[in-house]
Amino acid sequence: MKNLSYIICILFLFSSCKSDKKEHVSEPEKTLTEAEKITFAYGIDHWNKVEEIAFTFNVDKDSSHFERSWIWQPKNNQVTLISKKDTIHYNRTKLDSTNMASDKAFINDKYWLLAPFNLIWDEGTSISSPIMEISPISKKELNKITLTYSNEGGYTPGDAYDFYYNNDYIIEEWTYRKENSKEPTMTTTWENNTNFKNILISQKHAKEDGNWELFFTNVSIELE
Repeated sequence: MKNLSYIICILFLFSSCKSDKKEHVSEPEKTLTEAEKITFAYGIDHWNKVEEIAFTFNVDKDSSHFERSWIWQPKNNQVTLISKKDTIHYNRTKLDSTNMASDKAFINDKYWLLAPFNLIWDEGTSISSPIMEISPISKKELNKITLTYSNEGGYTPGDAYDFYYNNDYIIEEWTYRKENSKEPTMTTTWENNTNFKNILISQKHAKEDGNWELFFTNVSIELE
């Protein structure tokens, strides 16, 4: 009887040890890429709660001013364009020749607004390894990655974007290079970072010479 009790005790201890081991096993943490770290700095982990985002895209060049406003419902891809001439409603899942021009404008304006998220949203891209480099405008030493689009698909195939960002993964400048040209097509600042429902948006972009500025007004975000 004593031997039986001893065996039962040993089995119980062995079983407990196995259970304890299972309880303490944890999944290894995923190492984020530089692009993912940038998207998290701008609030990508809150994007799935966004029901609607509205904004006005503005460009001041010398003495001229241009603007158009958008309302986007990302969950169903419904888009509304509001301009001085007209108000246009369309769905990005049902594009045709009548709304292609509007959608091209939307993609451009939305890209300026949410470019950090496009680092992981867009398909058919490649992202370089990070390097340290002197930025074109501020002449500061910043981190840099380059996002390059494939030569097929999209409205601007083959284009490249150089993102200059600080150690907090906040973008300070960027350079657009059309068709991945060696020379920059456009370089601007990233300024006036504002938090909208945990989504960080850079509301101002300016060229070095000061005669061109792109900025956002009437920005609002509605959550589900």
